[in-house]
Amino acid sequence: MTSRPLVTVFSVSGDKAGETTLPAVMNAPLRPDLVQFVHTNMNKNNRQAYAVNIHASKKVTAASWGTGRAVARIPRVGGGGTSRSGQGAFGNMCRGGRMYNPSKTWRKWNRKINLSQKRYAVASALAASAVPALVMARGHVVDEVPELPLVLDNALESMKKTSAANDVLQSVGALDDVEKAANSKQLRAGKGKMRNRRFTLRRGPLIIYKNNDGVEQAFRNLPGVEICCVDRLNLLQLAPGGHMGRFCIWSQAALEGLDSLYGGENGKSIPFASMTNPDIARIINSDEVQSVVNACKAGQKYYAPKRNAVKNVDALEALDPYAASKRRQQASLETERATKKNEILKKKRLQRISKKAFKEQGKAFYEKVSVQGSVCEDGFVVE
Repeated sequence: MTSRPLVTVFSVSGDKAGETTLPAVMNAPLRPDLVQFVHTNMNKNNRQAYAVNIHASKKVTAASWGTGRAVARIPRVGGGGTSRSGQGAFGNMCRGGRMYNPSKTWRKWNRKINLSQKRYAVASALAASAVPALVMARGHVVDEVPELPLVLDNALESMKKTSAANDVLQSVGALDDVEKAANSKQLRAGKGKMRNRRFTLRRGPLIIYKNNDGVEQAFRNLPGVEICCVDRLNLLQLAPGGHMGRFCIWSQAALEGLDSLYGGENGKSIPFASMTNPDIARIINSDEVQSVVNACKAGQKYYAPKRNAVKNVDALEALDPYAASKRRQQASLETERATKKNEILKKKRLQRISKKAFKEQGKAFYEKVSVQGSVCEDGFVVE
């Protein structure tokens, strides 16, 4: 009986062919932050240097007009009779001028990464490939896969036909992930269409082998499927995009070869977690810890906020009872005045209505008494 769990080895027909021990590196701690960091820096190492032409926007003859002409001292295009004459040139704020801080080919394109960090990241990616939840969370379709990590016998490495490889994937339930990748092929939505990156494609399973007896020829034409040797494990393939949980299909020799690569006398050291139990709340609340910790200390004493006597009548009463009484009396008067306001308005409205009732009579009487007769109506007699 082994000290580590056993992994089932399946034949190329999908039947159980045996068992093998799970490599120790599969129990490495999962560090998604480290995987993302290493992947980001590794991905920068295949960039091609680019720069703008050193003569771009500088082929025109221009000179500054100097001071005294009420214009800026930017170089200006000479000549006359065209709209180009007198335009600013060379400056990054000018139309047709050079760019600010032009890109150079001697920019720092590559990134150096600590060797221990790269090994830690690869170990974490390998361990994550054995966790079904992480593999499914990454988007792989592994519902029909019998076990993760998926290990096939060494007959996988001697396959040379794509049709046979397709049958193997069908037998172990991994063909759904390949079809998912094939259905995701679509045109790129950018300038990459003109730069030999016309189509985008999701990632499918990763075939990991020990000896290439034809396995690369069998799987290289399947969409989304990648092939990798166990001696040359690459984080860019194990965690595409910096996300752990790549669906890996191992040959038995490749899986057993991990024990010689990681651990042992000549192998790479396997990282270990800083804590065997990361459940901090459970540790703190355990009887062992609570029995030796100090008792809970009294917290800081909190005082009520100081009351403002200008706004608070009760605080004013403690300082000056007469002023507080006067303020309360004033407040009661304002309240009483507000309640009587409606009554006063009602009374005034009634008075206004009663005045309107006799207004027409007053107008008629005024017109009557204002009429003047003619002085000479019966003749004018002078005595």
